[in-house]
Amino acid sequence: MCWSATADLVAGGAITAVGVACVARAARVRPRAVPLAALPLLLGAHQLIEAAVWHSGGGTGPATRAWAVIALPLLPLWVPLAVWCAVAGAARRRLWLPVAVGVVTSMILAGVLATHTVTAEIRGHTMAYAIGLPHAAWLIGGYLVATIGALLLSGERALVLLGALVGAGAAVCAALWRWEFVSTWCACAALCSVLLLGWVRRGVPASRSANSPPVPRS
Repeated sequence: MCWSATADLVAGGAITAVGVACVARAARVRPRAVPLAALPLLLGAHQLIEAAVWHSGGGTGPATRAWAVIALPLLPLWVPLAVWCAVAGAARRRLWLPVAVGVVTSMILAGVLATHTVTAEIRGHTMAYAIGLPHAAWLIGGYLVATIGALLLSGERALVLLGALVGAGAAVCAALWRWEFVSTWCACAALCSVLLLGWVRRGVPASRSANSPPVPRS
């Protein structure tokens, strides 16, 4: 299916529904994982916002700005902090680097977004966003360390798999679409995030610690 307003609406609606299920499940069995479980909800909403960008013909309107707020300063902060909340023990200590990098990257991107105009341009069946990032290579590197790095260092198999898939998606999108990289990679990440539903379903209930004795059955 070619990317378009319709594609974004369908994909965004489906991924948002997965996100609602993830959050509902996590709230019952793994409360600390709620921020990470909400990632499909956030990314699904992101795709729905891009559908509005398509309908407006691109440009610099409110939908473009809202899309950029999520894609640029929010995600590199949200993902590492959400992973840090969801895991425990040694994994948390490993996550200090992506968390710190995410905070710095998010602050810089927020400053850029506050002082620059974001423009969306429809290019065939893809959407290109331009903002004029200073030191783009460093910021992209920090973004990848914060998001993919946090997942790979989580120590949980499903999250590591998600990180590997999102990382592979970043490589493919960068190779195929230079100017449309951000849009296509965000769509890839949104699709991959549905893996979190299975991860949340396998989660250990927060009311039972790893060292608790098994509950006797009648």
